[in-house]
Amino acid sequence: MDAVQSSDSSSGTRRNSKPGIGIVTAADSRERSLGQLHVYDGEGKGKSQAALGVVLRTIGLGICEQRRTRVLLLRFLKGPGRAYDEDAAIEALQQGFPHLIDQVRTGRADYFNADEATKFDQQEAQRGWDIARGAIASALYSVVVLDELNPVLDLGLLDINDVVKTLSARPEGMEIIVTGRAAPQPLIHIADLHSEMRAHRRIEPKDDSLLPFPSPGGIEIYTGEGKGKSTSALGKGLQAIGRGISQDKSHRVLILQWLKGGNGYTEDAAIAALRESYPHLVDHLRSGRDAIVWRGQQEPIDYVEAERAWEIARAAIASGLYKTVILDELNPTVDLELLPVEPIVQALVRKPSETEVIITGRCKHPPAYFDLASVHSEMVCHKHYVEQGVDLKRGVDY
Repeated sequence: MDAVQSSDSSSGTRRNSKPGIGIVTAADSRERSLGQLHVYDGEGKGKSQAALGVVLRTIGLGICEQRRTRVLLLRFLKGPGRAYDEDAAIEALQQGFPHLIDQVRTGRADYFNADEATKFDQQEAQRGWDIARGAIASALYSVVVLDELNPVLDLGLLDINDVVKTLSARPEGMEIIVTGRAAPQPLIHIADLHSEMRAHRRIEPKDDSLLPFPSPGGIEIYTGEGKGKSTSALGKGLQAIGRGISQDKSHRVLILQWLKGGNGYTEDAAIAALRESYPHLVDHLRSGRDAIVWRGQQEPIDYVEAERAWEIARAAIASGLYKTVILDELNPTVDLELLPVEPIVQALVRKPSETEVIITGRCKHPPAYFDLASVHSEMVCHKHYVEQGVDLKRGVDY
C-alpha cells in the first residue's frame, strides 16, 4: 500500500508506523543546528525561484519568532542591461523586507561560452566571489544565495578548489544555496542537498488540430521527488507581486493548498511573511486533514475537503481577479483520485490569458492537464541530507 507525499520532499518523513513517504511538520520534528549546502541545477525552470522560496521562508521565520535573520543574494552573470525572471521577485522582497536583504549583481548582460570569455568576465566573477567569501567568513548572514555560481565554475572563471574549500569551511549555522546549470562534480561531492530541475518539453505538432487540448499558456507544473516544488511556486508568487509593484498595478496572488490541513508545513513562514508585507495582495487557503492520505484508505472528509478547495480554485481562475493562482499539491490530490481530472482541464483551457496558474506536487501517473503546461520541471533528488540522518531546520526545511 503506498502513500502520496503531501509536502515538498524537503519535509522528510513523519513519524509513522506505515511505510512510505509522508510529512514532517514543525510540531513533530527535531531542528538541526548545522547549516547545509544546497545545490540546484539542471535544464529545467525553478532553480532561482526555489532559492528565493527558501529566502522568503527564512525571513518569515525571523519575523514570526523575532529572530535576527539576514540574507545575501549574490547573482553572478546577471549584469545590468537585461531583465531576468527573478528581478520582480527580488524587488518584492526588498520592498517588503528592506533591512533584511542585501543584493549584489556581477557580470555582463550578454550570453557567452568559455571561448568567448574575456578578462572583464573573469574580473567580475572574481569580484563576486570575493564578496561571497567575505560574507561567508563574516558569519553575518543566515542564508547566502550564490545564484548562477554553477555556470561560472563551468566556464572556468573561478578556481573550483578555492570555492570548495571556502564553502566547506562555512560557519556552522549558515545555509548556502548554489544555483545554475551544470554543477561541477567537486561541488556536488561536498553538497548536502543536490536537486536537479529536469525540463520536460511540450511537443507541439505542426497541425494544431492534433492537439488534445488548445494550449492557453501561462501554466507551470513543478513535480518530482526532489526538493523545490512548493518553494519554486512561492517564488512565482513573489514575482507576480514584484511585477505589480514595478508597474504600479495590483497583482493579486492566491495560494491554495491541498492535503495540508494541519500546521507547521514547509511554506507556513514564507506565506506568513508574504501576507504581513502585502496583506491586500495575497490570499491563502489550506484544505485537508492533518494526516497522510494513504492510497486505498481515503476517507469521506478527504473528498469533501478536496472538492471544497477546487471549487474556490475554479471560481478564482475564471474570475481573472488573480494574476497568479498557486495550486499547491494538486497533483497528488488528483493522483489519489480525490478530484476528477476533466473539470481541471476545462478550467485551465478556459482561464483568462493574463492569469498564471502554478501547479505543484509529485504524482505517479501524470494527469491530462500536464499536456497544457508551458513549463514542466521535474525535481529530481540526487542527494538529501535527511538520508544521512541530518535533522531538519526551521526556516529552511519547514
